Amino acid sequence: MTFAASLDTNILVRWIVRDDDEQTLIVGKLLAKHVNQHSSLFVPITVALELEWVLRSRYKFKKPEVLSALSALLMTFELVFESEGALEQALATYEDSRGADFAECLHLALATKEKALPFLTFDVAAANEEGAKLLK
Repeated sequence: MTFAASLDTNILVRWIVRDDDEQTLIVGKLLAKHVNQHSSLFVPITVALELEWVLRSRYKFKKPEVLSALSALLMTFELVFESEGALEQALATYEDSRGADFAECLHLALATKEKALPFLTFDVAAANEEGAKLLK
């Protein structure tokens, strides 16, 4: 697949949070252009990870709001996420998590995708997730 361009975290933050009218308008035009052209923009997995962190830490999004925002982005035609299947799995795990944070869920999903389990960790909450193991 060929991509028209790649996006940084701040582009997606503007689109979700809409806290800068000028930049939100620019992002809206960019996305509309790619919808009309049936072309895709690439989102690196590191951008997805940073996006969750920014929404949670800077904008005080709660877990359900983060899940909703990331899920909505995943459903758009014009955005293609790196390791999209792993990202979807990470969101599902995070939603049902018994305490693991999103980053740990994403790490675990990527390890699962590569069949590199168990995912060893010192994080007790993460170790409770299927496929993870507490290193003692």
